[in-house]
Amino acid sequence: MATTCKHLAMLREVVPKSLGCNECIATGLKWKQLRLCTSCGYVGCCETSEGRHALAHFAETTHPIIRSFEDGEDWMWCYVDETYIGHPTGTRNW
Repeated sequence: MATTCKHLAMLREVVPKSLGCNECIATGLKWKQLRLCTSCGYVGCCETSEGRHALAHFAETTHPIIRSFEDGEDWMWCYVDETYIGHPTGTRNW
């Protein structure tokens, strides 16, 4: 596991494409928590949700970094480097 993320330069300010996991909505699944792709704004369910759609999005696109899309949470994760990242500004801006 890496200790630093080599993909921070890829971070973008993105607009969430939805307010929930569209795949879960379409299939009738319920998500536990949501994640926001920092490359394109895709919103998917977390890895503890049945659909694991955020991880599936990474597998399809290789977009490396997600943010928590939950109120009160301000963290990111790099799938490639398997690294937790604190938000660079310390505030949530979406």
